[in-house]
Amino acid sequence: MPEGTGQVCAPVFANETPEPALENLFTRYLRNQLIQAGRLASAPSCASTIEGAVLGIWSSPTIIPNNYRISTTVRLRLVKEGQLLSETVVSGTEDYLQGRGNVLEAEANRQAALARLAEQLMRDGYDRLASTW
Repeated sequence: MPEGTGQVCAPVFANETPEPALENLFTRYLRNQLIQAGRLASAPSCASTIEGAVLGIWSSPTIIPNNYRISTTVRLRLVKEGQLLSETVVSGTEDYLQGRGNVLEAEANRQAALARLAEQLMRDGYDRLASTW
C-alpha cells in the first residue's frame, strides 16, 4: 500500500449490473484479501478506503456442449481522505456446467463459478493496487 495509507476500509461495492447481490460477493472477497494482508480496518478508524464497483456481468455458451462461461468486470479505487491514490479495473471469466435440465444444479454451478471468479479478481485487484506504489 502507498506509504501512509495504513489500514483500509472496504465499504460494500456498488452494483451497476442487473444481477442481485453481486456487490456483497465481491466485497466479501476483497475484505478477505485485506484480512490476509493485515490491512482491514474498522469503519470509524480508517482514513483510506478501497471503493469497488461491479461494472458488468455476462454469460454465454461455449463451444463445448452444456458448458457456459461467465464474465465480469470490476473497478477498484484506493482513496485516502477523499483523494484518489490508485485505480484499477479487473476482468475475468470462469466456465461452468449448465446442468442437464436441472435448474437448481445449473444455478448452483453458476454461483460456484461466480464465487471462484470473485475470489480471483479480488486477489488480482488487490495485488494491482498494492503494487502501484
